[in-house]
This record gives sequence, C-alpha cells and structure tokens, in this order.
Amino acid sequence: MSAIKIGIITVSDRASAGLYEDLSGKAIINTLNNYLKSPWNEVYSIIPDEQTIIEETIINMVDNEQCCLVVTTGGTGPAKRDVTPEATEAVCDRMMPGFGELMRAESLKYVPTAILSRQTAGLRGSSLIVNLPGKPKSIRECLDAVFPAIPYCIDLMEGPFLQCNEQVIKPFRPKK
Repeated sequence: MSAIKIGIITVSDRASAGLYEDLSGKAIINTLNNYLKSPWNEVYSIIPDEQTIIEETIINMVDNEQCCLVVTTGGTGPAKRDVTPEATEAVCDRMMPGFGELMRAESLKYVPTAILSRQTAGLRGSSLIVNLPGKPKSIRECLDAVFPAIPYCIDLMEGPFLQCNEQVIKPFRPKK
C-alpha cells in the first residue's frame, strides 16, 4: 500500500520570503503525525498571500499530486491580503461550510476575535480542502474540533482509508 498524500500550504508573505520560520505548517505536520496511524507523506508549500498562487498550489496538490486532503494555514482574516477563502472557493466544486462554522465556534471558547476568521472548506474532485487559522495553538484547537469528521468525508469521496491513533483522536464513522 502506498502512502497517503496530504497537502500542507502555509500562506504567508513573510514566511514565503524567509523573514520568519513557518511554525504553522510544522504545527499541522506534527498534529497529523499525532493523529494518523496510516503511512502518509506531506506535499508542503510556503507561498505568499496571492490568490492566483494559492489557487494554482491547491489545484496542483489535488489534480497532480493526488492529495486526498489539503490543509491551508493563514490568509483567513479580514486584512486586504487575506484571500485564502476566496482562492479555496474559486477552485472547489462544492463548499463544506460546516467546517468553518465549527472552527469558529471552537475558537470562540478562547478568543472573542474568532468571529473575524473566515476559514472554510470545500471539495475538489475527490479531495477535501480545509482552511485553518495561522496561529499554531489555534491550528491544533481547530483540527481537534473538525478532524473527527475528515476520515469519513474522505471515505465518502472514495479516497484512501485514514486510520487514526484513537488514543489521540477518534474519527467518527457510522456503524455499518
């Protein structure tokens, strides 16, 4: 069995220019390493806050790299350069608004500014794209909230079976 591919995209002008270390992308990789028992490989990019580049990177990860899941971090706030949700919507066939709703509800437990976040999720082909906030602590909080639904979503799209470390995260799959 070949390893599952998961795309990780850090959207940040400063990290892509090498002005600071990408802690957010590493937080996603560490969290997924905690969650997953299935062998997996990351397809990892650090790119600037440019809608065209974000769109091209998502399309490449889904269409060419065959990632069943693409997780972005950054670019989901109200600043003018925050365009990750727009790029995600532009390349998706269908949107999955429940992911953003749950992530905002979870983040509101910690900070009142969670309502400023515009993260979302959508489907392209048989892949799920999920936008996460940019702060490593918020990444884990949001992934803890939404990840239990991700393996079943990928099952429904006829993607690879994601086996999880159930001591860390328990995926929901309906009883057969």
